[in-house]
Amino acid sequence: MTQEQDLLVRWRSLPSEQQQTVLDFIQFLHTKRPSATVVPAAAVQPSLGDRLRNLRSQIVASGEPLLNQAALEQELTSRRGSIEPD
Repeated sequence: MTQEQDLLVRWRSLPSEQQQTVLDFIQFLHTKRPSATVVPAAAVQPSLGDRLRNLRSQIVASGEPLLNQAALEQELTSRRGSIEPD
């Protein structure tokens, strides 16, 4: 007999008031441990670092050259709508 089956057999043998007490206690335990909630794997998003590393890998694989410091500053300036330095 598994623990779950044993628990269910014992719970069923209790009077209804004590069954409710057991249920209340289980609910209390769940509220004390919010980390016990199961998050579906689909809901977990990769970290920003993981996403950036993945994006960099895709750029490198495409053959597109990565920006150096000067090219990066020029790209930022153009995207921000600033006047480029002479």
